[in-house]
Amino acid sequence: MLLPCVCGFEDAHNAKKQERWMLKALGLFSRPKPGRRPPVPAVFWDIFKRNKKQESHPLEADPCAITEFGVRGNIVRLVQDQGRFVSASSGRCPKCVQKQLFFNLSAVEKIEQVTLARLDIKFHRVQYHFPQKGLDAFSLSLYMNLKTSLKGVSHTYSRKLLLSQSMRLHPGAMQLNMTNIVEIWRKRGRNHGLVLTINPSAVAYGASGVDAAQYLSHVAVFQGFHASLLVVSLNPIQCKRRAKRNAYYSPVSLTTICKPRKLYISFKDVGWEDWIIAPHGYMANYCHGECPFPLSESLNGTNHAILQTLVHSFHPEGTPQPCCVPVKLSPISMLYYDNSDNVVLRHYEDMIVDECGCR
Repeated sequence: MLLPCVCGFEDAHNAKKQERWMLKALGLFSRPKPGRRPPVPAVFWDIFKRNKKQESHPLEADPCAITEFGVRGNIVRLVQDQGRFVSASSGRCPKCVQKQLFFNLSAVEKIEQVTLARLDIKFHRVQYHFPQKGLDAFSLSLYMNLKTSLKGVSHTYSRKLLLSQSMRLHPGAMQLNMTNIVEIWRKRGRNHGLVLTINPSAVAYGASGVDAAQYLSHVAVFQGFHASLLVVSLNPIQCKRRAKRNAYYSPVSLTTICKPRKLYISFKDVGWEDWIIAPHGYMANYCHGECPFPLSESLNGTNHAILQTLVHSFHPEGTPQPCCVPVKLSPISMLYYDNSDNVVLRHYEDMIVDECGCR
């Protein structure tokens, strides 16, 4: 009576093992459990739809060309800022406010080549406006931390200035190419993050009688500030030039000959719908059928398989037929949340069975 329980336990154990193996192949150490679910940028959807169109039409397109950014890559990540606001009052700048920026790049594997890293800083909402000289609301400076203290705080002498400019009071965005900085972080293994310093403009607020630091920290900056790091990388092993394939799949028939059979994989059925954004599923297909003697050219048999079928025809009990296996596969693109709630668009090779053969 215990055997069914044991078998059920073994099935569940094997299923978990297979899931871990598949997640590892997807570049994940465990099944993601998204929390706040950041919105997917429009450009991610543009890339996903373009890749989807290429998958549906047999084109000699480069699957690893991210034309939207003018770089090569098969992985696009939107890494969320994990830094915090800190007090920056000092004799040199008593009204400054600071924001530490930290982007966890641990998901970027060593084999990946970063082709683009772009810092996006957005100021969404400003509730109040001063009519006089309101354009030069504050100056903004961005520093790279060279090292930090045991408390996680960096000192001015351990920073490198990357950018210094004036920002307007109105909502807007700032973009900065960080590719070289990300490469430094990866090579040295010392990602100490960035520091964003906001200094109220004396010209804009000097005569207003308003506490500029309080205004900036509680209204213009804290309520509408958002930073993210867009990272495009290329995995040379996974990135292969896509060959033409037939977009038409023959319907399942009663024939026993080795051939592709239809198989639709729904991510909801495997319990992954909470972290995979798109697609909801895809036509993966599988190979099934016999490899009879003599092997025809359409069965894509190797020389070994041809000889094996010959021996099998004489000694079927001692020599099995060759196996029906995939010999040509094609990729898909997936849009999902990773283990750090980052939005990831990734191109995966060998996901769809296009042709089968006897091996």
